[in-house]
Amino acid sequence: MAVPRSALTRRGNVSRLADAKRRGDPEFPDFQLADSPLYLIVRTAGRYAQELENALNAAGMDVLSWRALMIVNEVSPSSVSEIAERSVTRLSTMTRVVQRLEKKKLVKLSKRPSDARVTEVQLTPLGKRCVERQRGTAGEIYRRAVRDLSAADIAVLNGFTRRVFANLSA
Repeated sequence: MAVPRSALTRRGNVSRLADAKRRGDPEFPDFQLADSPLYLIVRTAGRYAQELENALNAAGMDVLSWRALMIVNEVSPSSVSEIAERSVTRLSTMTRVVQRLEKKKLVKLSKRPSDARVTEVQLTPLGKRCVERQRGTAGEIYRRAVRDLSAADIAVLNGFTRRVFANLSA
């Protein structure tokens, strides 16, 4: 009895998909760096960071400062350790970033009332204006990066990257 063509196609796709997952595994004999989703994520994030850094430098800003400002803009006040965790940055590095932002009068630092060991960060009015200006800069790069992706593609991509991040964080 012949196997329906649709079943062959499904089996072929399953095999091809399994091969894609294996080819991304460094331990697999046919491993190809270009097939590793983690390499592609890092490469994409690196290119984005380069593009954003170049654009922000023109305004006297760097990527870590921008990231910190965006985080505090979403959740204010935020502790320095919360900003470091959300930005996947070492605490010592983020501490220096936040101190630079304070010197530029973009953020205000204060001790948390319930725990004086915790430094809280809040945007100043100047910091809020800076965020709004830099959102336009970042928005241009974002739109270029996703110009041929649909809203559904973005939702799927976000879901996949959140799952990979959660797997690595577990």
